[in-house]
Amino acid sequence: MAVAEEEEVIIVGAGQSGIAVAACLSLRGVRSLVLERDDCVGSLWRKRTYDRLHLHLAKQYSALPHAPHAEEAPTYLPRDEFARYLDGYAARFAVRTRLRREVRSAGFDAGKGRWEVEAVDLATGRRELYAARFLVVASGENDERFVPEVPGLEAFPGTVVHAAEYRSGEGLRGKAVLVVGCGNSGMEIAYDLAAAGAVTSISVRSELHLVTREIWNVAMSLYGYHVPAWIIDKLVLLMCAVVFGGDTARHGLRRPAVGPFTMKLTTPAYPVIDVGTYSKIRTGEIRVLPAGVKSVRGNVVEFADGRRHPFDAIVLATGYRSTVRRWLRSDDGLIGDDGMAARPYPEHWKGGNGLYCAGLVRRGIYGSYSDAELIAGDISELLRPQQTHSNGSNK
Repeated sequence: MAVAEEEEVIIVGAGQSGIAVAACLSLRGVRSLVLERDDCVGSLWRKRTYDRLHLHLAKQYSALPHAPHAEEAPTYLPRDEFARYLDGYAARFAVRTRLRREVRSAGFDAGKGRWEVEAVDLATGRRELYAARFLVVASGENDERFVPEVPGLEAFPGTVVHAAEYRSGEGLRGKAVLVVGCGNSGMEIAYDLAAAGAVTSISVRSELHLVTREIWNVAMSLYGYHVPAWIIDKLVLLMCAVVFGGDTARHGLRRPAVGPFTMKLTTPAYPVIDVGTYSKIRTGEIRVLPAGVKSVRGNVVEFADGRRHPFDAIVLATGYRSTVRRWLRSDDGLIGDDGMAARPYPEHWKGGNGLYCAGLVRRGIYGSYSDAELIAGDISELLRPQQTHSNGSNK
């Protein structure tokens, strides 16, 4: 039987949340090990994002603990620069990682007072066992791509890609392309396709709030001064009316009844940051199809409202889902059935028996920042009596 490797803290996931927790623990003198399924830290930013992506939040809201972005850095960091920032962050704080390790199970042994974690080295297929007093789930909300079941989609004769595989509109000039999904990725990919000369359509089934980066930065600043969400909502919607010219519904983009900032705080939905998509919708360069996809027959897509249109390619901007519940054996209520934090902010991050989660409450990079500080502070406090006793016994 393999002997478990003893660690103080095991962190699952080397994205922004995982390495932030590890760094904050390191600064408090607590040793941790990060297990990561991919072959690099921050793999989302390197392997599952489109080329033109820039962070939607200004750099002051997009830094990890103890490492603000440089003054000369652009206000909205491009994807590759943020990926380099994550590399430098992990190196600066000597984050210990084991890459290409897929966690298959993790459960708490009450008799031993330890979390027992089983992982597989994907390079060799070798099974590895770890034991730790604390376990941090930081595998992210964008863990596994979600592809909806659409009758006939598998026989579509053109190209079908998930947004995770889309990089640019190169080679699609003059092609009819359908983007399925109207979140931030879908709307920005639609813009990218139209800019590249594709005949672009986007399926918009849901209501959404459309804002600009600048408007959302104002909202974030006001929230930092503890301005009530309902006041922020009113100000944001007033600014949106000025920028977007009134009712976006006449162009197929219906706003929810609940305000954008309240929606962000109370639901999983994010406002859509407009990068120029709405202008192309108004000019007709991007066609809005206000219904979900019902079926596909040949190259013709049928929508829920009965309309049918032919396409050469389809981009599925249909999001991701967490896989935590497949490997985490815990029923203490910290992680919900969807693999995300079951409790609302700010009570979301700590469970029982030394279990924590980071980056699973849909608060973006600034959520990773606060989760890391809370978790590292709590663990170091719990270890303090043990450390004090050890130091005293050595005198």
